[in-house]
Amino acid sequence: MNIALITGGLSSEREVALSSGRGILKALRNLGHNVTVIDPVFGSEKVDEDMIFRDMVSKEYPSLEKLKSIQGENSRKMLDCVNSPLFDNIDIAFLGLHGKYGEDGMIQTLLELRGIKYTGSGIRASAFAMDKDITKTVFQANGILTPEWVALNRQDEYNIKEFPKIFGKPLVVKPNDEGSTVGLTIARDEKELEKGINTAFLYSDKVLVEKYVKGREITVSIVDGRAYPVIEIIPKEGFYDYEHKYTKGKTEYVCPAEIKSAVSDKAKEIAMNAFKASGCEVYARVDFLLTDDDELFCLEINTLPGMTELSLVPMAVKSEGMEFNALIDTVIKTSLRKYE
Repeated sequence: MNIALITGGLSSEREVALSSGRGILKALRNLGHNVTVIDPVFGSEKVDEDMIFRDMVSKEYPSLEKLKSIQGENSRKMLDCVNSPLFDNIDIAFLGLHGKYGEDGMIQTLLELRGIKYTGSGIRASAFAMDKDITKTVFQANGILTPEWVALNRQDEYNIKEFPKIFGKPLVVKPNDEGSTVGLTIARDEKELEKGINTAFLYSDKVLVEKYVKGREITVSIVDGRAYPVIEIIPKEGFYDYEHKYTKGKTEYVCPAEIKSAVSDKAKEIAMNAFKASGCEVYARVDFLLTDDDELFCLEINTLPGMTELSLVPMAVKSEGMEFNALIDTVIKTSLRKYE
């Protein structure tokens, strides 16, 4: 098929998306497809692949200054990009994007307006899953346990002292619509809490202040209607932040996770319920915290999970015999079924 691989993009996860894009591109060509690599940052301009893939994922997410330079006038370029001849005669667009403008329903909307098929979840599920406040509200409405939280809008008045009284200490503070722990703070006192809220507001107009739940970090991958083995994520120190996600040797992964079979089955069941309740399609990854009492707290859904060499969905499916090329092929075939 003629496939447009959309990667890079305008979000704070741009470098991660490029890393995913490299792996996806190799698999698509191994499968025999004719692939055009497109980065919305360049608008309607046809750019050489080497230029697109020049940025490598680093230990830290982009600074605000770099993020502003990436976005700025480039927001208009995304519209120009999808409306350009780059997408002529394309059978399907493979979304190798993460974060804002790629995972939040925006690129999905533009592609649908042009009548171009694409991989993964649709507009509504993408927008819901990227909005942590809405996601957690959906979880609650469907009986899925999630850490207690409060959402703050930029114009809201609030008293810093009230949050520890409600949720205890420490507290988790994060932007409402960022991924890869961008702008996230674990605040142990009021000073850190205030700083964390201010930091999160640099990345989003809405911020979540969340009860801290101590537990093991686990994740469930769902591909083509099936939940794959649970993976436990064990950072060498601290927590599973941006550096630990994308730096070799910083994190240990156990697949399948060494947990009770009943707990593993329950995690898969909850993950599937969360997937369906949010309207997701094709594939996703659902993240949890598992407490010492075997309680499962659902954190979020990733509708375009990573496809890097350290990524968790490829790891999960490989544990049951599905190699990376087959995973990419399954994502394409399952996505095309949406349009039948």
